[in-house]
Amino acid sequence: MTEQTEQQPAEQAEQAEQAERAEQADQQSAEQAKQAEQEPAEQQPAVAPPMPDAPPPPPSPKDRRVLRAVLRWTAAVVVFAAVGTSAAYGITRMERTDVPGLATESDGRWDYPTLTKPPLPSGSPGPFAEANKAGSHYADLRALVLPAPAGATQDKALRGEDGWLATKTFLAEYAEKEDREELGQKFSDNGLRHIAARGWTTPDGTHTRIYLLQFDTAAVVDELFGGDIAPYGGPGYRLRDAGESVTDEDFPDAARIEDITASVYVEPRPYGTEHVRQAYLAAGDVMAVLVQSRKSAVNTVPFQQTVALQGQLLG
Repeated sequence: MTEQTEQQPAEQAEQAEQAERAEQADQQSAEQAKQAEQEPAEQQPAVAPPMPDAPPPPPSPKDRRVLRAVLRWTAAVVVFAAVGTSAAYGITRMERTDVPGLATESDGRWDYPTLTKPPLPSGSPGPFAEANKAGSHYADLRALVLPAPAGATQDKALRGEDGWLATKTFLAEYAEKEDREELGQKFSDNGLRHIAARGWTTPDGTHTRIYLLQFDTAAVVDELFGGDIAPYGGPGYRLRDAGESVTDEDFPDAARIEDITASVYVEPRPYGTEHVRQAYLAAGDVMAVLVQSRKSAVNTVPFQQTVALQGQLLG
């Protein structure tokens, strides 16, 4: 009995110790649960991401047409490809929907062939290269004249001899004898080297003539161009079959070619014998003269197209 009495306090002490450890574990679990409940409250509240700005309203159809015209006409794409030691340049034809302000199949554009610049002689820079101080075109000038569009009838009178046109044939474009004599003297005094030309008539009766006049330097062309020949307001010399012509204020900037100065004129109503549109381009050592005439009004789109493509070939 004494032995049982001695064991009871020991068992009671062990049970008390187990109870104490269980109580401590319960307290620890309770504290952890309390902390878990408090933690979400202490976190920063979630912030919703800002809503994106509302997209701008779509441009009106008119704005889209203008944007397409600017992007695609100024893109007058020139693709450069090396060919041996020379450089050949391909110019892609613009799609019909690229014509300013028009996007239908029957927009009046002419079907020009794919244009390719002639190769430069080995080591020769382009006309607007920094190293080309004179602005010289070293490629064959005859190969820089815009070809006729599909369906056109060639003007044999402008073929010249071996591709070079006599100065008097070009001067015949001008109405007044005094003007022809004065221009002939200017060209002689300023060292006109030669003239390359091409002309054609399309089925709608539009007669196109393109003349490329090459001088020694770009400085000579600039002086002639900015002097009496192609001033702002109207051409310096009246063309045959044309009445008074004025600057074409509606000619789009997108149809102008970088580095090339253009003076563009149109004959307002009442027309002369024919309606005439004309453009003068100063491109380095070359001055280009483009003329379109027709018994009824010359269509705007093919005229702009012709000026732009000829400018690309000279650029």
